[in-house]
Amino acid sequence: MSVQPPTFAQSTWLVAEREVGSKLRSKAFLISTGLLFLIALVSVVWGGFAAQTNEGIPIAVTSQTAPVVVSLGDAVKVTEASDADAARALVKDGTVDAALVPGGSGAFDYTVVGDDSPPSSLLQLLSQTPPVELLSPSGTNEMLRYFVAIGFGVVFFMAALTFGTTIAQSVVEEKATRVVELLISAIPVRALLAGKVIGNTILAMGQIIGLAAIAIVGLTVTGQSDLLTGLGAPIAWFAVFFFFGFILLASLFAAAGAMVSRQEDIGSTTTPLTFLVMAPYMLVIFFNDNPVVMSVMSYVPFSAPVAMPVRIFLDTAQWWEPLLSLAIMLATCAGAIWVGSKIYENSILRMGGRVKLAEALAG
Repeated sequence: MSVQPPTFAQSTWLVAEREVGSKLRSKAFLISTGLLFLIALVSVVWGGFAAQTNEGIPIAVTSQTAPVVVSLGDAVKVTEASDADAARALVKDGTVDAALVPGGSGAFDYTVVGDDSPPSSLLQLLSQTPPVELLSPSGTNEMLRYFVAIGFGVVFFMAALTFGTTIAQSVVEEKATRVVELLISAIPVRALLAGKVIGNTILAMGQIIGLAAIAIVGLTVTGQSDLLTGLGAPIAWFAVFFFFGFILLASLFAAAGAMVSRQEDIGSTTTPLTFLVMAPYMLVIFFNDNPVVMSVMSYVPFSAPVAMPVRIFLDTAQWWEPLLSLAIMLATCAGAIWVGSKIYENSILRMGGRVKLAEALAG
């Protein structure tokens, strides 16, 4: 009785299951993932409680508006200004977070003055919400923008580099031990590559979903509902961009691993890819406040998973821009898969020294 060989899809899934299973049986992987989740949870919760345990909201008042804050007690730290213009100046130079100046509408005879965003903490303390005047309306404050940008950058950098390097090392190990010769005698070469990419993509997306869940729980527990609402769409877009961006990088990391036969040589082929992973992280640190650089980054496939969600959070991206950026990402991803599979297929059985890129592509 003849046994039917597995189909391409079955072969791919068998390899993917093998990749996922080997990682889930690894104590090092489980411990590192647990530590990552713990650090993320502590960071979110600590940030929320720190924001709630400030000594008092620094505000400026005039002689006319001082009675409004008498009932707030220690919840506010009051600085009395000579007039409304002086109170606004204290807000503008950062001495206080907000000011109450004479003049309002409806039931109010005063207005709350903020700099670049409404002072939500103060508004929550007041029994009713008065009119709000912004001196420098920009959608979000600089510190929050910086931390959101760094957060997306760190997650992309760590996940892509960790799992990308794992794929490359796995390919080299199978090649050096000649296990790959047994594998490709039973399944197609491209099924082996596809299975590795899919398996590690599942693991990487698992970490991303876990971090997103931790962020949601942490922000909810610490009462940061406004921030959670603002981060909802950016996190969703980050997951989408990361998914395709990781497939792109994973294909290239597998190809880079196939070009060498020893673990000590792997750096020579993966270093350029490492720089591509590091670039978005470094650029977002130095240029998160530069709209031109962030706009360009949001259309470059290797940096779009970081730059576009940040721009969505800042509300500086038009509705069509994420869709255009995603289309560019998909086209680049398809090209990377084609190039990666060609290099992998032409290099995986070549032993000895490093396979030159021209030879790998021409084979």
